Amino acid sequence: MADPQILTTLRRKRDEMEAAIRAYEKKTEALRRDLAHVNATLRMFEINGEHEVFPVHMDLARLFKRGEVFRICQAALEAAPEGLDTRELALAVIRAKGMDEGDAVLRKAINYRIVQAMRMQELRRRVSGAGKRKGVRVWCLSLGR
Repeated sequence: MADPQILTTLRRKRDEMEAAIRAYEKKTEALRRDLAHVNATLRMFEINGEHEVFPVHMDLARLFKRGEVFRICQAALEAAPEGLDTRELALAVIRAKGMDEGDAVLRKAINYRIVQAMRMQELRRRVSGAGKRKGVRVWCLSLGR
């Protein structure tokens, strides 16, 4: 015997509601995952309740114009006739470009760039190595530039 129409309508409505609840539960799970990721990202930037500013590391190849590293080093060496070591030259370059002096990663990367630039200028006899100071090469301008 066939069910009365009211029972069929109620069962169909029940099935629709259960399907809607399942869909909302899936959306809720996805939103909970997204919320967890947002919270984790916030924790990365808020350490001890304070807002930490993380340094943005940049590609040094595009940061300096051709020959700019040597020009800055040359100006610093002209001001210091006794010579400067690579670390001091790196600080001069960082100050000249207005970068963060406390960023150790940036200082190290610029140190490598300075060594490359100064070695090329040493081959051209524009600078000379004047030994080492605390394990770091000391650079001087050559007299017969």
